[in-house]
Amino acid sequence: MKKSSKYLASLLVLALVLSLCIGLGSASADFGSLSYADGTVLRMATGYNSAKTGLFFDAETAGAGITLADGKSYNSGDLKPTWVEVQNVLGVVFEDKYQGNAAAKEFDYWKEQLKEVDMLSGTAAKLSEYGENGAIVNIAEYLDQMPNFSAYLDANPIVRLSITGNVDTGAIYFSPYFDGVNDIERMPLMRVDWVQKLLDGEGEFAADACKELSAAVYEPYMPTEGKVDVDVVTLDGTGVETITKDYDAAGNIVAAMNAAGTLDGVAAVNMLRTYIDTAYNGYYGTERSNLFVGQNAAWDADEMVALLRCVVSNPQTLNGTDTVQGLFTREDNNNQRRVDMFRFAGILFGVRGLESRQDFLYIGEDGYLHDARQEVETYEALARMNDLVTEGLISAAFANKEEESTKTYLENDLGFMHYDYNQTQTLYNETVLDKEAGEKYMAVMVPVARWFDGTDENGVYMRFTESWRSVKTDGWGISAPGVEGNPDKLNAALALIDFAYSPEGMILMSYGPDAFIKHDDAGNYVTFVFNGTDMPEIADATRTELWEKASGNYTNYARFYLGSTLSFAKSQAFEYQCTCDAGREGAGYISTAIGLGTIKHPELAITENPWYTSVPTVLPTTKADNDQLNAYTDLTTRFSAAKGDDQVNVLVDVIASGFTFEGFSSPEEAAETVANTWNGTAYLDIKDMAWGDIVDYYNSLG
Repeated sequence: MKKSSKYLASLLVLALVLSLCIGLGSASADFGSLSYADGTVLRMATGYNSAKTGLFFDAETAGAGITLADGKSYNSGDLKPTWVEVQNVLGVVFEDKYQGNAAAKEFDYWKEQLKEVDMLSGTAAKLSEYGENGAIVNIAEYLDQMPNFSAYLDANPIVRLSITGNVDTGAIYFSPYFDGVNDIERMPLMRVDWVQKLLDGEGEFAADACKELSAAVYEPYMPTEGKVDVDVVTLDGTGVETITKDYDAAGNIVAAMNAAGTLDGVAAVNMLRTYIDTAYNGYYGTERSNLFVGQNAAWDADEMVALLRCVVSNPQTLNGTDTVQGLFTREDNNNQRRVDMFRFAGILFGVRGLESRQDFLYIGEDGYLHDARQEVETYEALARMNDLVTEGLISAAFANKEEESTKTYLENDLGFMHYDYNQTQTLYNETVLDKEAGEKYMAVMVPVARWFDGTDENGVYMRFTESWRSVKTDGWGISAPGVEGNPDKLNAALALIDFAYSPEGMILMSYGPDAFIKHDDAGNYVTFVFNGTDMPEIADATRTELWEKASGNYTNYARFYLGSTLSFAKSQAFEYQCTCDAGREGAGYISTAIGLGTIKHPELAITENPWYTSVPTVLPTTKADNDQLNAYTDLTTRFSAAKGDDQVNVLVDVIASGFTFEGFSSPEEAAETVANTWNGTAYLDIKDMAWGDIVDYYNSLG
């Protein structure tokens, strides 16, 4: 039972490899004893998050009709290629009931009329809650008839643990969705060429024009004296070495800048150059930019702040204008993207729970659940981010919720860095940046921070990311009222889930049908090595079409046109093939660091030190628990991560505006308000009891 999460993930890869080895057309799904009438209709209220990302083509995407790389034409209302194939394999007929919403809203639309649908999207929490009320089918009761899904769970017991909705019955109310497994998710990204332009070379930095920095507000986070040893990957990526941040020799760069009084851009850059040379004893040589963008990067929050000060005070050098934005989010007026700013704060300042797999929960070294919203350290980190807003180091558009976007900043050379997904964001290297002029936007190493993992009472300076792929918080469930009295519908819905976890189904749900995959003359998949394993290559026509129809954005192409990656298990192998050169370079640095152990992360297992255990996506709360949790509306309405102008997230607001809210005059009062006024303590008690139950359940499995 207690095998490592990396071993368990490798079993999934093995299943995919087996499907490749047996060649095109020879893999067939075994659906056990799930029998149903041919042509059984399944009413599907399922999709990802919009009308464009459903099983059927919407009018906007299809237009007057489109022809795809498979040579077939599709119109509005037609099934997308992936689901045509599923329909053919299973012998079912899909009926479109999807309203075009994200999981939470889609479920809310149908929850009072579940008789009208057979399968529906929903959040893991809602599907489990309604499952406990009898409204969603308990899939676990049918595992003996689902050989593929059952084998997947047997090979990956931590997945089973994460989706168990009731520890007494072992109930499962949704099929898990993985947007990749056991891999990093979000990464910091920087304009590499700007860092090089400011920091590299012999002699002092000089510029014809620069700006004065705003008055310093941000205070040092890292030490101001002493030494800190950091393990880094060697520049060539072949091993690990230890380097030292020598604060006795160099001081703290933020403290030095603050003490200097009024600084202009040229003086700030030269201070940072001197600091890097001294603090690292010449380790980076004249390529000081590697402190931030190299394979051997070792940057921390204070050094990033110093760099941001250099960036915003040298716009004339960097883009020839009067303005450069430092930190920004993908869409500064979109709450769903603005929340990435507090996620980034977590890895900058060593705060757990800000990028959790469930709410804002994490497991402490004491083995108990903790809620980041109720901890003073969270608001201290957010206050530091507000200091950056005050200094003008975070985009004004973020602070004011203006309609700005990554594309606007990057295509106009206005933005320096943000925290997001590598593949989709580095595509701007191909679409808006001038590669011939050396412009490059790339993922960079996770920062060094002080983390309290319980191994040292003073904390440990290391790299850690909580942005780790696991079971996502959305999934598809089977409506109990919808299939009631109709065993054909029930069995067909179960067969769909089972097929999705077969070797054939897992490739289909990532790549789309075989027509979109490259084959050799013998009809077998052409493969490439991905994370040490042979995986299918996409067809040349698919690659061409991906750029023509989705500007190289794999996720949009797959969801809008193929109908894949909407749920179930998504391999990153397709996405990797569509990542630009700069995207692969930065992600490669991070992947190497993870492999060599210089970036730590949560594990998809019950670890010896509980601090490193990933929080399950769902915890087995009772109906009474759920009723009580639903009554704590402040904890949902005030901490939303959903898209929409009406959405509120207090953590974002603290970054943008400081402590200007009722009861939020300080970090201490903020944490106390959430804990006591907004029922945080009661919420955490319920969640922690459920966590204890699931640990007991895990131990009982032997």
